[in-house]
Amino acid sequence: MILSFSIGFLEVSWVDVIDILLVSVLLYQVYKLMRGSVAVTIFLGVLALYLIYLIVRAAQMELLGLILGQFMGVGVLAAIILFQPEIRKFLLLIGKTTDFNKSTSFFKNVFLGKGREHDELFNITPVIEAAKTLGGTNTGALIVFSKDSELKFYAESGDVIDAHLSKRLLLSIFNKYSPLHDGAAIIHKGKIKAARCVLPVSESDSLPAQFGLRHRAAMGMSEVTDTAILVVSEETGQLSLTRNGKLHSNLSPQELRKHIQEYLTTKPEGKEETKNEVAESKNKTVNNPIRSEAKA
Repeated sequence: MILSFSIGFLEVSWVDVIDILLVSVLLYQVYKLMRGSVAVTIFLGVLALYLIYLIVRAAQMELLGLILGQFMGVGVLAAIILFQPEIRKFLLLIGKTTDFNKSTSFFKNVFLGKGREHDELFNITPVIEAAKTLGGTNTGALIVFSKDSELKFYAESGDVIDAHLSKRLLLSIFNKYSPLHDGAAIIHKGKIKAARCVLPVSESDSLPAQFGLRHRAAMGMSEVTDTAILVVSEETGQLSLTRNGKLHSNLSPQELRKHIQEYLTTKPEGKEETKNEVAESKNKTVNNPIRSEAKA
């Protein structure tokens, strides 16, 4: 073993240094996941109980030590039960970082000669037009764009549709009197895969207080998956987009189109906003005092 330096009677190698750094990164990531949630309080309670157990053992209190020892014996199982949401979020984060979908696509390109799946173009104009209409009537909406995965886990939490993308269908889904409006719609490869889907809610403290549960669900989805989520505010009619845990709020239809196209990594559709669309957007901005003040 190659030694790097010695501290007293301790002999420290480069492997030990790397080991300490990796553990530090792991603990920091766990802290980020638990920060601001009730899991921190539970963790401190478990830690305090373990310290009491050590003191009881040192004082040789047999009866109390036996009771606490039985609890510590199932500590791993108890931790899995107590910290199940945080563990699940941590595993989702690891899966998102490794990105097996891109690796699978690479091997398909090399060995099977198949093209990249997310390079398939589809027209996002129906989404932009639907978002403009929904925003103009202050109708809330939540639309998830996925370029690599069908998000079956989240799609199965709602109603599977698997229909071609259209403006009328989106307006029908998010109509206030529709049974499908309460939840998110998932779009993959130009199709609406499902509606009324349940998304994970973000526990981040960085989200401003004026944003409600719909925006928190969009943030939570973007934190654990490689997706872009369009949000139409029911209170103000503003258009927002979340991606990688970041919120882009108060977007114009042109800006929204640009963000979605950048996420899908496709070439521009070659169709610019017409003069009538630009004029309608400007008129809606003037007629909506809330949006005008926000842009000012």
